[in-house]
Amino acid sequence: MTSDDTVPPLWFRLPPGFHDISPSDRSALEAVADALESPAAQRDIAQLTKGLVSLHAHDVAYTSIGLHPDDPAGMATSVFSLTVRPAQHPNPRVSVAQTALTIARCTLWRDPMRRLIDRPSGLPCCLVAGLISPDGVGDHLFQARVTTTDPEGQHILILDLTSAAVGYADAYTSILEAVAHTLSFTDPNPRPAESMRTSRLLEVLL
Repeated sequence: MTSDDTVPPLWFRLPPGFHDISPSDRSALEAVADALESPAAQRDIAQLTKGLVSLHAHDVAYTSIGLHPDDPAGMATSVFSLTVRPAQHPNPRVSVAQTALTIARCTLWRDPMRRLIDRPSGLPCCLVAGLISPDGVGDHLFQARVTTTDPEGQHILILDLTSAAVGYADAYTSILEAVAHTLSFTDPNPRPAESMRTSRLLEVLL
């Protein structure tokens, strides 16, 4: 569940290997990278955590880092983020389409793949995925972005998954699509209502 008071209550599920992070965790992440004693992991974590502060300054409500073992002895790292923005159009399908089109037209993309996602809720949902070339970064990064909306159409939700491990592009695309399917605006595991205690007299009568 998101904890930001400025966004609607929503729940989603990430697969194992993802860990919540915030700008204040950067030093801890760098310590983890050092402990891994993997130059590739150290480079990737440093690269992927560099923009944590700027992310949270642009309507990003949640971030998580994915750490998964990679043969022969490396670590594939990724960053997941959830951005929530006010919808700019009264029709949620138009809002989602406009946002997805803006994302796909970004000049950083290199031949992105685009498709609609059929979510169980029936809410409009678009996926854009492919390689990007951020300014100041020598190598390409993989990024997948899902755009959808809340049931009232008041907010646009953007789910991002970014990684320097471009060889796992298909796997990361599948992960993000699976996360989009878990999005819910009602608690999927509500606490059972506390049962009313019966009085001793009623117990005797029964």
